[in-house]
Amino acid sequence: RTLLNFSDFSSFPCAVFTKQLDAHPPQQQHRHWAAICSGNPTNQIRGCDRYGCGSFGADRHGGKEKHGGVDVICSDGATVYAPFSGHLSGPIRFFHNGNAIDDGVQIRGSGKSLTAGYCVKLVCIHPFKYHGQIRRGQQLGKMLPMQKVFPGIISHIHVENCDHSDPTHLLTPDVPPLPQQDGRWATVCAGNPTNEIRGCDKYGCGYYGAPRRNGKGKHRAVDVICADGATVYAPFSGQLSGPVKFFHNGNAIDDGVQIRGSGFCVKLLCIHPVRYNGPISKGQVLGRMLPMQRVFPGITSHIHIENCDHSDPTSNLERGKGQ
Repeated sequence: RTLLNFSDFSSFPCAVFTKQLDAHPPQQQHRHWAAICSGNPTNQIRGCDRYGCGSFGADRHGGKEKHGGVDVICSDGATVYAPFSGHLSGPIRFFHNGNAIDDGVQIRGSGKSLTAGYCVKLVCIHPFKYHGQIRRGQQLGKMLPMQKVFPGIISHIHVENCDHSDPTHLLTPDVPPLPQQDGRWATVCAGNPTNEIRGCDKYGCGYYGAPRRNGKGKHRAVDVICADGATVYAPFSGQLSGPVKFFHNGNAIDDGVQIRGSGFCVKLLCIHPVRYNGPISKGQVLGRMLPMQRVFPGITSHIHIENCDHSDPTSNLERGKGQ
């Protein structure tokens, strides 16, 4: 395994590693990890700060490398819990320089349980013990003082699968489907509970029908405000399909997914979904907002939401206000 260069914190892995089962993977049985940090019951992922972004695949080393893990937000000094049951081993050192956050522990699932195939390392925490058994949800240790080492960063525990696959779907809990008789869509982006629509900026306007191509075309979608790196949720329950490309040029925001179900069909663009296929429930974590500022500096970052039949989705989005 090649160690990353930590002279730039954006490559920093306070690490958690996982290995999936070859047969009947737990994630296919909707097994999700428990909350890792007190105060963060949904394992919310770090967004972006001056040191970098916490989502899987975020740029490292000026875009030359990609983030191979996920940074779960955790306040300095907070209690840390075991994400699943297993056997502890450690200590785990990453920095090897004796700084204030150079500590951690490994958990490996054991026996014939659904978590037997998992193996994770949690670094930048101080465990209560380095050896023995631990149960899912049991207190594991304390978050170390990351602010002492990286002032102003969003303090976090970095989570990385042993096979370097994306652990996001294991960290984010399933959300039960919500009643949909009224047809209202759920909040689409964390931080925008009312699905506020982008106004106008130097690149154009976000409302349905806004001019495009110097007035020769019309915007056949709605732009819902969403900060770069923010968590994105499914507006209704349905089946996923994708990927959906809009720019077809491989830029940093050329990704998206379609959801069809509950009488609706929409494409959500400029996001990276947790997965491109399978069922999803209304309000369940769908993915993350991509770095729009990198492509269009100064724009109001947003998710492009387009009905498959090119009709106006505004009423469904606005009727979701207050949910």
